[in-house]
Amino acid sequence: MQSLSLDQDNIKQNNTVLLVDDEKHIRLSAGQTLELAGYSVIALSRAEQALEHITEQWCGVLVTDINMPGIDGLELMQTARAIDADLPVILITGHGDISMAVSAMRNGAYDFIEKPFSTELLVDIVRRAMEKRALTIENRRLRQELEAQSAPGPRIIGNSPSVTQLRRLVNTVADTPADILILAETGSGKDLLARYIHEHSSRRDKNFVAINCGAVPESLIESELFGHEKGAFTDAKAKRIGKFEHADGGTVFLDEIESMPLNLQVKLLRVLEERTIERLGSNELIQLNIRVIAASKVDLKTQAGQGTFREDLYYRLNVVRVDIPPLRERLDDIPMLFQHFSILASTQYGREVLPLSRERMHSLMTHDWPGNVRELRNLAERYVLLGESCTFDFDNRPITDSAETGQMTLPKQVERFEKILLQTELARHGGSIKDTLSSLGLPRKTLYDKMCKYGLDKNDFKA
Repeated sequence: MQSLSLDQDNIKQNNTVLLVDDEKHIRLSAGQTLELAGYSVIALSRAEQALEHITEQWCGVLVTDINMPGIDGLELMQTARAIDADLPVILITGHGDISMAVSAMRNGAYDFIEKPFSTELLVDIVRRAMEKRALTIENRRLRQELEAQSAPGPRIIGNSPSVTQLRRLVNTVADTPADILILAETGSGKDLLARYIHEHSSRRDKNFVAINCGAVPESLIESELFGHEKGAFTDAKAKRIGKFEHADGGTVFLDEIESMPLNLQVKLLRVLEERTIERLGSNELIQLNIRVIAASKVDLKTQAGQGTFREDLYYRLNVVRVDIPPLRERLDDIPMLFQHFSILASTQYGREVLPLSRERMHSLMTHDWPGNVRELRNLAERYVLLGESCTFDFDNRPITDSAETGQMTLPKQVERFEKILLQTELARHGGSIKDTLSSLGLPRKTLYDKMCKYGLDKNDFKA
């Protein structure tokens, strides 16, 4: 899965030391020491080579000698920190370079180490620098997520591990030109995710054009996508601009791509490879600057094996694959999602949001949600409109252990119930600690300890 490989790359980068020294024996001995300590080492003899590795996204640590031919260590540090001001730089100094190294630390160097140095000292300084780097990268990621979640427009709501991983992957690829394939069950939010990607890219000021390939009649879909010239066919009384051309500079979202006719898939493949189209009835090629996001509720690779979807188109679309987890696999997000949808419905219908009882929340948390997030949103809207008279469709079914719960030990089931109860009360009281303390009858410290244990933040439950 694409997101897994990205995470593995990040782990590998977070453990990388860029070691620059023109003395071969130091490169060999220091490099071997760091590798034995568990680090991945890139050992280079010249600063010019090191600059090829350093980017704003690079997550490692730079260790460099000061005195080198060509670009010296101090100039390398200045250039590297111009690329990323937070990059930890450790200087290796000779006996006469101490005052120079101290001055460099005032200018942003992380630390310096004097030749000859012990292996223990080198490993200790690199370890501390790596911890600082990891913290910096994590803070950047959290800040980016906060900005993304606070921005107007579509949001990816939830803090479950699967949604957190989804958000990280999407934020990594959103502002790139790569085409994206979204795979998810019906009702999971494919359209919302596609809009989120568009809004968080440099294409946000251009058109987002959504096409449901399963809803357009086969006889019209080619004209819808590519447009036509006047007289191209019997009813073509005027020139028409197609969806692809209308999206020039922006994003095309092809939902239910598995429903696209095979003969049209050939033309779509050409669009993806050449970024050109021809209107029906014309031989003129029109250059396009578009990004394509396709979505499917079935496994296209399986469809390709069965001959119902072109294999070459599948591999062309599958540059980056994003899987949206079904709601039954992210039950911890239900209180936050229900509150979010309730607030939206309250604004739309001008109705007050009534707190959800513990029994009702338990019912939500034990449902298997075949309709996914769409089913939950519809239920939240009904609840805002009807209040306590709203009957949950699954209220009368017997409460049985799910397969997941049935495999859990008693302590784990108790922890899960406790977390659900805390989420329910925080949601009921809009994140108010005071009211949550009162309803649960807990000391403040106990509540904070349990919120910390389960990764709950009161701000996530504020209206």
